[in-house]
Amino acid sequence: MSAMETRKIQQVGGGTYTVSLPKEWATAADIEPGAVVALHSHIDGTLVVQTDVEDDDDPLLGLSVADADTRSLTRVLRSAYAAGIDRIELDAPDGVTEETHRRVERVTRTLTGVTVTDSSDDAIQVRSLLDVEEVSIPQSVRQLQFAALSTHREATAALTATTPEPPSGQGDGTDRIAAMVDHYVRRGLDSLSVMDALGLTRPALFDRWVTARELARVADHADRIATTADRLDDPVDAAVAAQIDDLADRSRDLVRESVGVVLDEAGDTAAARRCLDDCDELAADIRAFDRRLFETDGADYRLIHAVDALRRTTEAAGEIAEVGLQALLRERCSSGSADVGQAP
Repeated sequence: MSAMETRKIQQVGGGTYTVSLPKEWATAADIEPGAVVALHSHIDGTLVVQTDVEDDDDPLLGLSVADADTRSLTRVLRSAYAAGIDRIELDAPDGVTEETHRRVERVTRTLTGVTVTDSSDDAIQVRSLLDVEEVSIPQSVRQLQFAALSTHREATAALTATTPEPPSGQGDGTDRIAAMVDHYVRRGLDSLSVMDALGLTRPALFDRWVTARELARVADHADRIATTADRLDDPVDAAVAAQIDDLADRSRDLVRESVGVVLDEAGDTAAARRCLDDCDELAADIRAFDRRLFETDGADYRLIHAVDALRRTTEAAGEIAEVGLQALLRERCSSGSADVGQAP
């Protein structure tokens, strides 16, 4: 059958509406008269005919940890979580060592809603217990923004302030929040019921996932700034520090604005275009500052790593704003209005 066919809706006995299924598709799906299928209506208006009804019980992933070192075990558990898998059983034919059990416990504590639900001499079961109905992807993105920008602000202060304040710890949860977003986005793509519980269409879910990934990168850039601060032998020159502070403040403001565009706080293409223009302007200012810094006698060459982190932070803001602009244009197109006006 072709990718899309049109069918006429019929009415049976003045009540139920019916539509015929393409025979070629029914044959390929092993559907015969009398077979039962599930009809799933999604929030984007689609109606899906499903031949295999989703099982209420989450599938169990079995893994062997007989020869796995602690690093491999950590990587596998985090990867399974990011893949949207809710139930994992770790089998150890030679017995679960105390070190393996401790390692599993440490990893699960870094993953939202995940815990060890059962443990025996030769197996450990790990499960995500967080109800999808309690998950808000937009709120998680907002929390991730706050954590990433807190880390960024504190890292910049450690680099430029004469007496930096101690870290607040607000940025400690960036990895945890980003991993949770990964987990539920993958689950939503695999399950229509999870997608509906999240309350987002596929394009909207994807936009928020990309935003979360860019915010996680902002946190990584903050770590580079903090590392640079730790490696400097002397305080940064006051004039240079003031310029770094200004560029860092502007980059964080742009991240906030771009996330607002994606989460529909701005609500118009003009705001998205302004944000992108501001990103271009800041990127040019950072390049100019980098050249001046390179030509300054006595400037610590290690500062270029912090400046590069600011450039990449600005790029992340631009990527997020681009996602927001694309979403707004999709919305305009679907509503029949493609006039986005002139750039302000």
